[in-house]
Amino acid sequence: MPISTALAIFFLIWWVVLFAVLPWGVRSQHEGGEVVPGTDPGAPAMPRLGRKLIWTTLVAAVIFAGFYVVYVNRLVTIEGLARLLGMS
Repeated sequence: MPISTALAIFFLIWWVVLFAVLPWGVRSQHEGGEVVPGTDPGAPAMPRLGRKLIWTTLVAAVIFAGFYVVYVNRLVTIEGLARLLGMS
């Protein structure tokens, strides 16, 4: 697999995982009891984006590693999928 393809796939996985990780541990200002004037009460009190970016990278790396192992060892093939779906 060319490095450019691997980076593109990793980026796509990372982007999807980011949206799964963003809600982790979020408490709104309303839940925290301290609403800053001029902001929405549903806005996060402490979004902790740095931690979420690190978690996103770690989770995406694990998922990518799994897909890479499947790709390198050819554990999933078109013929195998066709057989599984009864197309051959």
